Amino acid sequence: MSAGALIIRAAKARDLPDLFALYRELNPADPTMHRAHAEERFGAIRAQPGMTVFIGVVGETVAASVTLVVVPNLTRNGASYALIENVVTAADYRQRGYGRALIQYAADAAFKAGCYKVMLLTGSKDPATLRFYENCGFVQDKTGYQIRRPAAGS
Repeated sequence: MSAGALIIRAAKARDLPDLFALYRELNPADPTMHRAHAEERFGAIRAQPGMTVFIGVVGETVAASVTLVVVPNLTRNGASYALIENVVTAADYRQRGYGRALIQYAADAAFKAGCYKVMLLTGSKDPATLRFYENCGFVQDKTGYQIRRPAAGS
């Protein structure tokens, strides 16, 4: 799929350095992952059925990314559901519709895989971010919770 100059495709191992540059914008405080560990983790992602990292490429630049996870299910007559995570567009490429195009591409892939719903969580309280997700078709009608692993030594 393309949206203007944007080409959307599944990320490949060769895209890892560009993906990490993009993820640095999403989580600037994250430590830099060693290349061997990154390659192992990305291999695990690619081997996981139903899990895809989609990237939006403009020219030679990875401008945006989204991760889609399709989860098999025993309710809803066995219909899977999907999660969208790690939504990020590089600052220089925002306000061009690229993030929306990637989210729509991922949602379409989920529905083609038979999912009955696509969920997305955000930690952002920024009204512009929340409006962005609403403009992508998401409805805030559930309550989300999370629990995180305690810090070492806690």
